[in-house]
Amino acid sequence: MPAVSKGDGMRGLAVFISDIRNCKSKEAEIKRINKELANIRSKFKGDKALDGYSKKKYVCKLLFIFLLGHDIDFGHMEAVNLLSSNKYTEKQIGYLFISVLVNSNSELIRLINNAIKNDLSSRNPTFMCLALHCIANVGSREMAEAFASEIPRILVAGDTMDSVKQSAALCLLRLYKTSPDLVLMGEWTSRVVHLLNDQHMGVVTAAISLITCLSQKNPDEFKTCVSLAVSRLSRIVSSASTDLQDYTYYFVPAPWLSCKLLRLLQCYPPPEDGAVKGRLVECLETILNKAQEPPKSKKVQHSNAKNAILFEAISLIIHYDSEPNLLVRACNQLGQFLQHRETNLRYLALESMCTLASSEFSHEAVKTHIETVINALKTERDVSVRQRAADLLYAMCDRSNAKQIVAEMLSYLETADYSIREEMVLKVAILAEKYAVDYSWYVDTILNLIRIAGDYVSEEVWYRVIQIVINRDDVQGYAAKTVFEALQAPACHENMVKVGGYILGEFGNLIAGDPRSSPLVQFNLLHSKFHLCSVPTRALLLSAYIKFINLFPETKATIQEVLRCDSQIRNSDVELQQRAVEYLKLSSIASTDVLATVLEEMPPFPERESSILAKLKKKKGPGAISVTELEDSKREGGELNGGSDRGPDTAAMSASNASTPSPSADLLGIRSAAPINAAPAGAGSLLVDVFSEAGPAAPSTAVNDDGFLRFVCKNNGVLFENQLLQIGIKSEYRQNLGRMYLFYGNKTSVQFASFTTNVSCPGELQSHILSLISEVIASLSS
Repeated sequence: MPAVSKGDGMRGLAVFISDIRNCKSKEAEIKRINKELANIRSKFKGDKALDGYSKKKYVCKLLFIFLLGHDIDFGHMEAVNLLSSNKYTEKQIGYLFISVLVNSNSELIRLINNAIKNDLSSRNPTFMCLALHCIANVGSREMAEAFASEIPRILVAGDTMDSVKQSAALCLLRLYKTSPDLVLMGEWTSRVVHLLNDQHMGVVTAAISLITCLSQKNPDEFKTCVSLAVSRLSRIVSSASTDLQDYTYYFVPAPWLSCKLLRLLQCYPPPEDGAVKGRLVECLETILNKAQEPPKSKKVQHSNAKNAILFEAISLIIHYDSEPNLLVRACNQLGQFLQHRETNLRYLALESMCTLASSEFSHEAVKTHIETVINALKTERDVSVRQRAADLLYAMCDRSNAKQIVAEMLSYLETADYSIREEMVLKVAILAEKYAVDYSWYVDTILNLIRIAGDYVSEEVWYRVIQIVINRDDVQGYAAKTVFEALQAPACHENMVKVGGYILGEFGNLIAGDPRSSPLVQFNLLHSKFHLCSVPTRALLLSAYIKFINLFPETKATIQEVLRCDSQIRNSDVELQQRAVEYLKLSSIASTDVLATVLEEMPPFPERESSILAKLKKKKGPGAISVTELEDSKREGGELNGGSDRGPDTAAMSASNASTPSPSADLLGIRSAAPINAAPAGAGSLLVDVFSEAGPAAPSTAVNDDGFLRFVCKNNGVLFENQLLQIGIKSEYRQNLGRMYLFYGNKTSVQFASFTTNVSCPGELQSHILSLISEVIASLSS
């Protein structure tokens, strides 16, 4: 290590660091540190006349020891004393020690704040920068309370030096992030925005970071920054690399400032002023044009800076989603990156194209790259790039290419990484359902999905195929035939057995005419899988067996023998034992009519949002394409399966959601009961779910006449329900007298005030009925 003199360094510190590095063991290092700590402690306690240089040296040693991982419990006061020094090096070490070691709850904060105030009012730019850096590094609430009103004044003052303005802007940003309630811009807003016009590019770069953060929380207060940002961006984009020599990075003028300006503009909608919008479009076109130019340097730094601006510009184009020409050009530019040798560029291109695929202007342009994306899914070595390729295939899918994309994703599933298989399964299930024109293709796809990746097929997926088969008469026979054939494989996944047990229990009669799938053959096929399954699946199969007795009386003796065996009626699992005993007794004592009533076919399920979509949304990580936005955009475009020809049954189905569940609704082990009078599903959207934990979706309109008919045979139930209110009814009658209670339930999170009710008897009823009405409490709690 080179020798240093007392004037330009600290020889004692250099020697100490050298000793530590030369230690042969951890014990030797600790011994040397303890010796130094004892020496420093004695110096601080014994020598009251230590000069600034010595204090600085010893404080530096303590800081170095702390950075080695050892606790420091003294020296703080000496560091605070260094803040009052007029020498830059001593003051710098004092601020450095405080920034690293002093806790925000320390008793010394008040002394430190006083020293910082003195430096901020000194008008010495070097000392002011040190003080501002300390405030930003500590960032405590106490410092925000002390300086939040002082720093904006320094920032916009005309006589403040540029270097201090930069520090003040970044310091204020730090305080705003830690204590936003204490940093109130108020009168300083317009003057802070006008820093975008500052001649010093460093000040503009620091100020725009502050303005972007403030704009995200208070966009209306800072909306005047849009025109200034466009003006500044235009000057940078149109300038040559020689015009901004101090801020040109590998032939790219001010790349960091350009990215920040483009990011700021993403906080606002497209400019309403035609001139400003035209200038911005011109800037974006220029950026896209420059991306096509040959590189001015072969250095990776040049391409990184150039591409950083390009991707921010594309993000802004996607954010505006109003310029078809720019969107298509952006898509074509990203398409060139899909085969770039840089993995990072391929990843970013796929990620951006996922968002572009949700735009009506660029969706078709994205679809032209389908073969490239499929190739990336198959050949990419990086799993994160393959995952983005799968996301893009999901995003670009529509009716024209659904079968191709689903087939490719199924093919990839066989060799896909375990980390993304579950998400891939959910995507395939959603796409197969959404774009299924021929539902036999949907059934084939889901069964193939279970065969390929059964371990990753969640309950939501096989629940959905059962719902759709039950809701569509035209596919029930094909589903029964297909699942019967799938179960004949020597090794079947348990989810396949679940689907097979449910569908054959409901619709096995549709294929029973073929000798190859006679009732007894169906039963033997299912029962051959019984001993390999878990308890929930066995419970479902037992329910399927009792359904077989109803569908095929000739199998009654065989099934009863199975139910009667000790492995069933004396099973250690209570659920299986109870089912076996109850089903055996039911099949023995119930008449044919009673058995047919109890074991009737499942009614169609009501419609609700698919829980598969909800599960996929939960699995999406930060930075991935928003599933919610994609689904919303496709729903608006009428691409949802059957979205354009919803049948007239939808309203009736919605009104029946609150009706009484069928007594046989849970015979196959499903968690939710289906309504007894649910209307048949029309050709509407099938992305709904009845298996989720939530209750049925509440209708938003009044109950029709069919709803009132429910109360002819029952005395209580739900009379009306929407998102705000639920009205229940309970009644009792004796001869010509009756008593009726109405229960009002507040479903919101706020209290209803001045709540009143009014009961009226229309027409002739008023003269025939004598009614006594009790008042309702005026406030209805949430």
